[in-house]
Amino acid sequence: MTANEPLIPKHGGYRKLKSFQMAQLIYDITVRFCDRYICKRSRTHDQMVQAARSGVQNIAEGSQASGTSKKTELKLTNVARASLEELRLDYEDFLRQRGLPIWERDDPRRQSLIDRRCATAAEVSQWVREAHDGGRSGQSGPHGQKSSTPSTKSTQSTFPELAANAALVLLAVACSLLDRQITAQAKAFETEGGFTERLYRVRSEKRSSRPSSTRSTKPTQSTNH
Repeated sequence: MTANEPLIPKHGGYRKLKSFQMAQLIYDITVRFCDRYICKRSRTHDQMVQAARSGVQNIAEGSQASGTSKKTELKLTNVARASLEELRLDYEDFLRQRGLPIWERDDPRRQSLIDRRCATAAEVSQWVREAHDGGRSGQSGPHGQKSSTPSTKSTQSTFPELAANAALVLLAVACSLLDRQITAQAKAFETEGGFTERLYRVRSEKRSSRPSSTRSTKPTQSTNH
């Protein structure tokens, strides 16, 4: 316990969290991806968008609730993590069902996208175009080999493959960030407790710091000699 511990500590500030920024980016690119590659009347369209949105909203809500409930913060951060895992499976299903490859962990394009540090959906889209044009023009491919000019059919499938795999790369980053965040929140909850424990500490501190003259004391009775 620190001296003069506030009853409700500073909380919120979720917009500065890297996990929130990454989840928001994933939401934006998912909306674009679904509008472009998945029928709007499809249930999958709505499910993917809602899963992406749930990731963003639950990180924000958990951060805002942390002032009075670390337990709620931990629970909602877990919900955000689960929502992004659901979304990751949807992207993998999209690729698998269309016979498109899911990039291996050592695929250089993964690191290329991470190193770009995209902050907006437009920047991710630009990276996808560059990756597509680089492969089409015969520039270095995933393993440093020259790519031959693809057929029209393969060209048509390149954009959804790149877009879906780009989303999976960013999802892996977001999930890793949330895993660390959940671990830190669980440790803090274990060592510091929640609002009830903090309330007890603050009240105890107030009582102990109160001047002795103001504390309630039992009056002494005078005796006659």
